[in-house]
Amino acid sequence: MERIQSLFGIFAVLAMAWLCSESRRRIAWKTVLGALALNFFFASLIFLLPQSTAVFLWLNKAVIKLLSFANQGAVFLFGVLALGPGDKGPAGEASLGFFMAFQMLPAVIFFSALMSLAHWLGWIQPLIRFFAVLFKRLIGLSGAEALSVSSNIFVGIEAVFPIRPYLETLTRSELFTVMTACMATVASTTLAIYVSFLKDILPTVAGHLISASILAIPAGVACSKLMIPETGEPLTLGHIPEARDEKRPHFMEAVTEGAMEGVRLAVGIGALLIAVLGLVALLNFTFQKAAAFLPGGATISIEKVLSWVMLPFAACLGISGQDLTLAAQLLGERWILTEVVAYRDLAKMAAEGAIRDSRTVVVMSYALCGFTHVASLAIFVGGLSALVPVRKSEIAQLGVKALFAAFLATVITGSFAGLFLVSAHPTALWR
Repeated sequence: MERIQSLFGIFAVLAMAWLCSESRRRIAWKTVLGALALNFFFASLIFLLPQSTAVFLWLNKAVIKLLSFANQGAVFLFGVLALGPGDKGPAGEASLGFFMAFQMLPAVIFFSALMSLAHWLGWIQPLIRFFAVLFKRLIGLSGAEALSVSSNIFVGIEAVFPIRPYLETLTRSELFTVMTACMATVASTTLAIYVSFLKDILPTVAGHLISASILAIPAGVACSKLMIPETGEPLTLGHIPEARDEKRPHFMEAVTEGAMEGVRLAVGIGALLIAVLGLVALLNFTFQKAAAFLPGGATISIEKVLSWVMLPFAACLGISGQDLTLAAQLLGERWILTEVVAYRDLAKMAAEGAIRDSRTVVVMSYALCGFTHVASLAIFVGGLSALVPVRKSEIAQLGVKALFAAFLATVITGSFAGLFLVSAHPTALWR
């Protein structure tokens, strides 16, 4: 029954995007349906083909192993503070408990340096080019769109750098698609944090999050092209431009710059969490004081209100009824508290047995995989505006709509997981 619900949810979410369209008569249905078909194809490969699932299982093991390497530097620098709950240090010292700043954020620095080195070695560019060609030919995206959205599988806002020379000339629809794809996916550097939260609950979480990054691209394209159809003539239609590549002359320079970028990202994540969680606590305190004057002593919070709003979207995921309220709560938390907090709470709910169906953990790991929260609006709009200041006003105007399109794309990604997921036994990858 849940899988049928997931199938219905995919088309229900697409209908929401269609209702928000700027020009329903100009929708390029070939592109929208092509993106949807590509999602079905990718999901079939990921969940049903034994060879593909074996690849994702290998990637899962690789990411988990890399996390253990990242922890070595953190333990050397921070000592027992970097040891996770239950872990022992090299001299047998016991962990002092969970400290996100010392146990998870260092992984962001390590993965950033690793990705920078992989880029210097030329391992990333052919993969981006492969997906760009795939999206251009099968979906009909312009070359600039295809190159940018393909980069989003591996990076975040940096995905616009390969098409930086074309940003001023992108059509409104192209710009919207680029923005939507940025928000509908997560960077490989932050993926390490989500894996750290869930690897003990769902040992195959890294494989699922990697596949979620792939599924999110066609989902984001479908939503963006429904909401803002192409009405202009893209400059790069029919060909993929050469990526703007500033290759560093020495591998240590690549590692150093990657590490420094990771530091900025880790500090940014920490600062964002401090600010957002503090502001939400302040607002909730205000609501509680105001609620004291209401009859019945009702309690209200931002998270609770958002969970009510998110119930229909949670239903689209094909979540079992016993976990539906918790799924809606997690989607609501992601909007205001960021996906980092939502993944933490997902792991906590699963560990404490609040989530009854293990299938829910897998589906939600897909649905939460995206930068679709209020803070990301400032990050992406501000970052993109800095790159192309002449379009600052248009970017700001498209920001809220792109955030909603990206959110719908993450719901579609979760719905595809719910549709194809046969079982979620923790000892298996997908079956």
